[in-house]
Amino acid sequence: MPRLNTYKTLLERGFVYQATDEAAITALFDQEEVVGYIGFDVTADSLHVGHLLPLMALSWMDRTGHRPVALIGGGTSMVGDPSGRADARKLMTVETVAANFAGVKPQAARFLSLADGRAQLLDNSEWLLNLNYVSFLRDIGRHFSVNRMLAADCYKSRLETGLSFLEFNYMIMQAYDFLVLHQTRGCKLQLGGQDQWGNIVAGVELIRRSAGGEAAGLTMPLLLDPRTGEKFGKTNAGAVWLSAAKTSVYDFYQFWRNVDDQETGRLLALFTYLPLEECRRLAVSPGQLINRAKEILAYEVTAACHGPQAAAEAYAASVKSFGAADPAGEVATSSQLAALTVAGRAAVLPTASIARAELEGADLAQLFVLAGLAASKGEARRLIRQGGAYADERPVSPSEENAPVREAQWFAAGRVVLRAGKKRHKAVEVV
Repeated sequence: MPRLNTYKTLLERGFVYQATDEAAITALFDQEEVVGYIGFDVTADSLHVGHLLPLMALSWMDRTGHRPVALIGGGTSMVGDPSGRADARKLMTVETVAANFAGVKPQAARFLSLADGRAQLLDNSEWLLNLNYVSFLRDIGRHFSVNRMLAADCYKSRLETGLSFLEFNYMIMQAYDFLVLHQTRGCKLQLGGQDQWGNIVAGVELIRRSAGGEAAGLTMPLLLDPRTGEKFGKTNAGAVWLSAAKTSVYDFYQFWRNVDDQETGRLLALFTYLPLEECRRLAVSPGQLINRAKEILAYEVTAACHGPQAAAEAYAASVKSFGAADPAGEVATSSQLAALTVAGRAAVLPTASIARAELEGADLAQLFVLAGLAASKGEARRLIRQGGAYADERPVSPSEENAPVREAQWFAAGRVVLRAGKKRHKAVEVV
């Protein structure tokens, strides 16, 4: 896979709020295959829209040839991050954390190429839950200044209302995560929301002090709804969840369809994989045609989180209820929505039915041939190596082209939607 500078991509698309050393991070991505991580505590059995920005950042690392790590906080969730909170989180049992982990893991996995080992999804309970407390204090705690910790925003804002010793340990635990990943995975970059700055810097300093290593950190902006001033993804009914059981796919689609007109361009750049020039062009759509841009935004994000078929059904239901934003088709849509839209109505995805016997012994390149998206395995391999092959909107890595297609893996949902280039889709079913 060709390696690109992820930092430049994130900067251009609006992901970067603050960085420990912009020049050093830029050089790092130019010089090597970077391992970078983001942590996700499992405070519920589903992620929500507020988690999408970090998930997209990891996905861009993946797509640009680097090595993202999604770290699920099976250990840190037992403590609770005090950042951005006026009171302590309710403590969860081991059983609750485990149940939440089971719900969150597949959601995070949708954004990463886990099959070839480039991207990784880890659990920090593996090293946190069995720590020897005294040894941890001697080896790790000695590198932290209480005075400096109390000056951090995540703690300073809580001193008047009360900060428990349990929560006070959170920064040290997160910093230790970074150290472990640095020592065992070669991780040199941590990313997180802007409220994680203090925790991230603590990890960078711990790596330098305890291991003599070099590491960096960057944070992403906190997004607010300009109409309400609330965190983006919050509604009167609560958070907008990635789980269809908590927020229906239709309601999820409608959330994005109804964003503020002025925010459309920024949200397209942050939450879709569309080229920046297309995001910018759509952002300045005149008059009522801005609604077509918001349809594209809603479709793209819904497809990334729930799959193209679910997104197409949500779009069709929306058109049935409210009509198409642009029945005349005057504004060019994204390639995915264009393939599903005819005169403002959703079209059925073309389907290829493959006999189970044909699938036996087939690799991923052959699957594109069987689906009719490539004339030969050689053409399929070129498509994959050039970054134009997708499975359920996940880019297919060159290292996967010879991977066997196992029905239990690739057709777990009954079918897989393949895409070749920008415009050719096939829903593939096994019969």
